[in-house]
Amino acid sequence: MASLRRLSPRPLQFAGVGGNLMKREGLVSEFPMEDIAVMGVAELLPHLVRIWVRLRQTVTAVMDFRPHVVVTVDAKGFSFRVLRSITDAYRRLGVSRPPLVHYVAPSSWAWKGGENKLKNLADTLDHLLCILPFEAALFKAHGIKATYVGHPVLEDAFTSVAVCTSWCLSPLASVADTQNVYLLKLGCLLTTYSTGENPAHCRWWIKGSKSCSRQDFGLQSAGSTVVCVLPGSRAQEVKRMLPLFESALDLLADKVPMLTAIIPTAPSHVITDAVTEAVKSWKTPNILLPYASEKDKYSAFAASDVSLCTSGTAVLQLQMARVPTVVAYRAHPLTEWLIKSRTKLHYISLPNILLDSPVIPEALFADCTPQRLFTLLCQVLEDSEVKEQQAKAAEQVLSMLVPPQQSVLESTGSLCSVENVFDWRPSMAAASTILTLLQIDKT
Repeated sequence: MASLRRLSPRPLQFAGVGGNLMKREGLVSEFPMEDIAVMGVAELLPHLVRIWVRLRQTVTAVMDFRPHVVVTVDAKGFSFRVLRSITDAYRRLGVSRPPLVHYVAPSSWAWKGGENKLKNLADTLDHLLCILPFEAALFKAHGIKATYVGHPVLEDAFTSVAVCTSWCLSPLASVADTQNVYLLKLGCLLTTYSTGENPAHCRWWIKGSKSCSRQDFGLQSAGSTVVCVLPGSRAQEVKRMLPLFESALDLLADKVPMLTAIIPTAPSHVITDAVTEAVKSWKTPNILLPYASEKDKYSAFAASDVSLCTSGTAVLQLQMARVPTVVAYRAHPLTEWLIKSRTKLHYISLPNILLDSPVIPEALFADCTPQRLFTLLCQVLEDSEVKEQQAKAAEQVLSMLVPPQQSVLESTGSLCSVENVFDWRPSMAAASTILTLLQIDKT
């Protein structure tokens, strides 16, 4: 939304459904986004009526707003039904509909027979904004207009929440080796970057002072072990994962002295209330960061020795901060069975998928037990080679997620410059694609 405003030659008005960050950009959400934040087949069933009501409410709001473009984000089950309903509504009125854009491509490439479901997607939307480097070519091969715009996790490096963003010409370079390095001190947080480089070749790294961050949290800078616990951003994930994480930390506390857990919660009252209630009975000392901002989260990362994380986008954020990580995931037994029977993948976390290697240890489904999590946490804490492998993997993965130069060139115009590192934001490439689509539609 911010990048659309920056690039658009005209004032913009937004309407729709979104979370706190979108609200800060001026969106008045039609309803709480948590109402449709459900993942998994079995998990979905108890919420079908509510989600159907919200779907109809969304379509009605779109028709009342009469937008120049409709952009849906992720949640393909909900989003694609909304887009098809909008098309039907405009057809009944006998008028042409606005362009329909979907941001975050469906992971059809991950499922057996997934590409067969792409046959009618071109009739559902006009353009697909892809966040993984191989996706655009796949969808174009099936007649779907698509653009790779880079992964949104890289946006964290451009905001004031960045603890320390270091841009280097190669993974071997250090800040001291670069020219034109600027530093902006924000309390105990530092943001650094070097200019005049192609960000596709930069080192994407949000790095903070461990001692400074621990001091902020009232922790000893030496002698203590800090685990960052990320139980997920959906209510059913938190309910399922937190008891497992609690038991694993109890086992770890018997081996590791002065153990503390830092728990940033998603900026949702549903998630925050659930986590707050659950950790009241924990034996392991913990620091709760309710409604954690991105700044809070990266401060917690900087203070941590290791992270125990439910599979999701947070894994990439931990790579941005170079925090050694263990990934865990459990779901309803029916959902787990469906995933295991239908997936073509060997891994669940994106870094492992992109590298086709188990660089980040994963404990999945029936293997996700407190004992297994404890074993993996010990391995990551004690084995320096494992930590080094994860750090190297982060360099590779994050460099793969940068918007391609062509997308950046298309978004520059008179406002931006390829030499300016701040114009290499995935949101700029996405916004440019949307505005270009609007221009084509008008002609």
